[in-house]
Amino acid sequence: MRPSRPVLVALAVVALLAAGLFFALRPAAPPAPLAPVTRAPAPPAVLDAGSPAAPVPVKAVAAPATPNRFVGSEVCADCHEEQHTGWKHDWHARALSPATKEFVVGTFTGAGTHFKGDSSEAWMRRDGGRYLMRTKGADGKLGEWPVQWLVGGKRMQDPITLLPDGRWQVLPVYFHVTGKGEWVDYSEKKQGPLAPDHPFFWANFRRSAQHACLDCHVTGLDARYDRAKQQWQTTFADAGVACESCHGPGGRHAESQAAADIIQPRKLGAAESFAVCAQCHGPRRTLFPMLDAEHRFQPGQRYDASYQPVVLLVGNERSGDFFNDGRPSTSSFEYQALIQSRCHQQGGATCLTCHTAPHDPHAPNEVKPLPKSAPARTSANAATCHGCHAEVVAQGEKHTHHKAAAAQDCIACHMPPVVSGVLDRFADHALDVPAPQNTARHDVPNACNACHTKETPDAMAQALTKWWPQAEQRQQRRLRLADAFDEKTAARSRGPLEAVLADTAEAGTLRGAAAKFLARRFKRDAVPALRAALKGTTDSTLRSDLIEALGTANAREAAEDLVPLLKDGSLWVRQGAALTLAAFGDTRAMPALEALANQPETRGLVQPHIMLGQLAMRRRDVVTATREFERALDLQPYNADVLVRLADLYVVQGNVAKGRERLEEALRFDPQSRSAKQRLSMLPQP
Repeated sequence: MRPSRPVLVALAVVALLAAGLFFALRPAAPPAPLAPVTRAPAPPAVLDAGSPAAPVPVKAVAAPATPNRFVGSEVCADCHEEQHTGWKHDWHARALSPATKEFVVGTFTGAGTHFKGDSSEAWMRRDGGRYLMRTKGADGKLGEWPVQWLVGGKRMQDPITLLPDGRWQVLPVYFHVTGKGEWVDYSEKKQGPLAPDHPFFWANFRRSAQHACLDCHVTGLDARYDRAKQQWQTTFADAGVACESCHGPGGRHAESQAAADIIQPRKLGAAESFAVCAQCHGPRRTLFPMLDAEHRFQPGQRYDASYQPVVLLVGNERSGDFFNDGRPSTSSFEYQALIQSRCHQQGGATCLTCHTAPHDPHAPNEVKPLPKSAPARTSANAATCHGCHAEVVAQGEKHTHHKAAAAQDCIACHMPPVVSGVLDRFADHALDVPAPQNTARHDVPNACNACHTKETPDAMAQALTKWWPQAEQRQQRRLRLADAFDEKTAARSRGPLEAVLADTAEAGTLRGAAAKFLARRFKRDAVPALRAALKGTTDSTLRSDLIEALGTANAREAAEDLVPLLKDGSLWVRQGAALTLAAFGDTRAMPALEALANQPETRGLVQPHIMLGQLAMRRRDVVTATREFERALDLQPYNADVLVRLADLYVVQGNVAKGRERLEEALRFDPQSRSAKQRLSMLPQP
């Protein structure tokens, strides 16, 4: 008797599973989205204790008598009217606004303003107090969607519509305020023509505001997804970056009015103070998934307990948001840039060194206002530098060798407008000396040629060395970084990469990037340098990067280095060590994985569940694998890879209908998932 088609399908899927086991059993990195996503801190018990083998305290702080909660900025205004009024006039308050006449800056006409791009077309019209956009939907047909919310409005304003399933979708064209005052398709300019199955097509999940925007554009976000009903529910305390984004939930303080019950960023330690701004000013990987409101970052916590910054790599892919010397080339990466600077590394500078709080008086872009003691002709920008570099600022033309006032502004040479974003240009927060040689060798722009456009980089390098001979030593750092990271010099990059990795004075994030590139480019040859660096650092973010690199290099001989890290003070490190050891087949990882997956303070982590599911597949324990993958999806329902793996398991168990459901769900979140499409085409028609 010939086997039935469902049986043949099941056998085919089993073959696919067997063939893919090697790859499936590798530790899956947490998703690293291109745009900022939701925040999630580690609990106090897992803050980095400063030692690779630091014990994990049971409780870092006493539990408050009254649970804290978000109450909204209007409650704050009752006692802090002056600050509330100042904040209302700042652009942080406009990070998200309702689509009303007061906030809409784009041109919506009665007949419909028309925009046509290479792959998108839209008509924007106004109907009384309603704003609408007509464009193609996911089905390729024209439809009309109401504009209900607006992101920003200072430089670019992005319209948002709410879909029937509760998703907040960013519509395809934005209004470019600081350009020609026109509609543009910013995603098309970055990604190229977008068909409906492209992840960045406006109606798809990657363009949902819950995934890409709201975490940094509202205060007190609580986004939820009902898997059974396939419905989103989204609430928040305030639209925009309001009081509690920087000061933490204010419920307890509103009741007690005690200073101890609210966060004052300027009174925090340097790392915690920096994290208040860094939580949004730099794309990052989150420890807990975006739907986990309980573990979301709150002011007063350390950045590295919740996040790992995206630097040069997004997952396994090279990011297009960095120059070849490691500096961010795109706006909104201010944190990644500043932590590379000597101002931060040696001087301890943070955002609040140069910028004010959004509710305080300030010059443009929240730069501190010019102090009365500043020298004549000093710009507000230079005045912020004056606090640390008074002697240099006072030299004026003697230091700059330029007569024009604009050229004597510190930022002209040390923060040139070479960073792009929303079709505008922004200052480079890496705060370094120009290196024209890198323009010639590695296509990295420099401050000199930003103004002297008709001169060659070589000519600028000679002039710079003549006027500032001491700059040559400073330039060596950026020259080495570009030699290390540029794909054009990848074949001979081992020496520069190992030098960057071994340099304890270098930014930890750049050392971590060097570790990852070493492992990808040189595999086994990279292992000695990686192991040496791991033993010599207490930086939890760098340790996490090194663990990932050792996994990439399949450095099984490093298992003994990783075992002590299963009890590390950093939850990032503990998780990374457990995942990598499990991928090596080391049984000592199992107790740590089980603890991470089941202890109350860590069971919201996604990756331990995924790894336990993969290990169960290796043992052919279908029941356990199914359970762990389902638990992972309860936490991260938009993980298309896990949905595909789960579909395979259901089909193997004979439940083709449930397998089909999971594959269709995967395609809703990732319309270009090849594995989901392939498997779906193999299943019998219902």
